[in-house]
Amino acid sequence: MDVQSNGVRFNCRVDGPDGAPWVTLSHALANNLTLWDEIADMLSDRFRVLRYDQRGHGQSEAPAGPYTFPMLIDDVLGIWEHFGVEKSHWIGLSIGGMIGYGIGIHHPDRLLSLIACDSRPDAPPDYAAYFQSRIDKARDGGMENLVETTINRWFTPETVAANPPVLDRVRQMIRTTNEVGHEGCCEALKTLAYGPELHKIKAPSLLLGGAKDKGAPPEALKEASEKIPNGEHLVIPDAGHISALENAPAAQAAINDWLTRHA
Repeated sequence: MDVQSNGVRFNCRVDGPDGAPWVTLSHALANNLTLWDEIADMLSDRFRVLRYDQRGHGQSEAPAGPYTFPMLIDDVLGIWEHFGVEKSHWIGLSIGGMIGYGIGIHHPDRLLSLIACDSRPDAPPDYAAYFQSRIDKARDGGMENLVETTINRWFTPETVAANPPVLDRVRQMIRTTNEVGHEGCCEALKTLAYGPELHKIKAPSLLLGGAKDKGAPPEALKEASEKIPNGEHLVIPDAGHISALENAPAAQAAINDWLTRHA
């Protein structure tokens, strides 16, 4: 369904019983809400599950950038207002988890708990330069120019060599992402700087990520989790950056266990 928030039209989906606790799922850069299909199916018997395509992604509108994290957070607040969400569990992958950090820092009363998957809190120079390189490649050859280099960065060499069907699923999400929306979010990612404020997050927080994630390596997530008062860290084995798909059984088990403990 379409929802207007922060001056932008968003594609949203809600599953699960009325009156159940809310869980909001926020996807990665160059993904869309279908990233969470299996997780939503797993949770929708006992939670009210909200998914949305971020601005410039999936079927949501793609206004001109650059985008900022305060802007991306305001998008969520408006969507929550539309659905009457006062508090929600938050599960986000990569930029989706980073938005969760921002909500936890600046709107701590809105989170029941936070799961940040493969989401580092800061952008060191090489990380910021990577997102500029993505912008440059897309400007040069469109989103198709990013497909295989992204797959090789996001997934482990073993999975890339095996080339399971899930990789084609992600390839299609990348190539169908709006170039304007991709660039806008890349600009936001270049400014990522939540590390010094992580101590302000009061919600129980789980930082999980793939053991072989190049963008958000385990040591960075462990360090970040130690700055959050109620923070925990968990490594997903045999996975890279899109751990929720590459090792789906382990990721699903971790998410299910966390929400069972904090429901």
